[in-house]
Amino acid sequence: MPPPVTPLLTTDIVIELIDRPERPIVLIERMHEPLGWAIPGGFVEVGETVEEAAVREAIEETSLHVTLKALLGVYSDPRRDPRGHTASVVYVAEARGEPKARTDARAVALFTLEALPRALAFDHARILRDYLVFRRIAKRPAPAVV
Repeated sequence: MPPPVTPLLTTDIVIELIDRPERPIVLIERMHEPLGWAIPGGFVEVGETVEEAAVREAIEETSLHVTLKALLGVYSDPRRDPRGHTASVVYVAEARGEPKARTDARAVALFTLEALPRALAFDHARILRDYLVFRRIAKRPAPAVV
């Protein structure tokens, strides 16, 4: 029997810089389509856990070594990625230091929640709205039911 066709598994990481006032978050400007600002993240590789992938992607895209603090949620809308159906496990993480743009990132920048860029890739505007709720009340938002 052939294996089932399923969405690709990804992970995204909302990185809070805890050594800065207001704990700004780190976003990358994507180098490849779809363009725009994005939460660091990427595809889970065969043989690694989602948590390992999150830590690896943070290092690969921002050079930051993160500590995962919470699971924000799982985002699986078939339309979330114009390249195809993906399901993303999204974490909140903490880091210290100076981020540097690395693989797949044209640039990296720090943002407060009050001054996010308008051109966010994928469904990252929704994820960051959920993160804002999490940050204000330290509770995960209720899962979306479609």
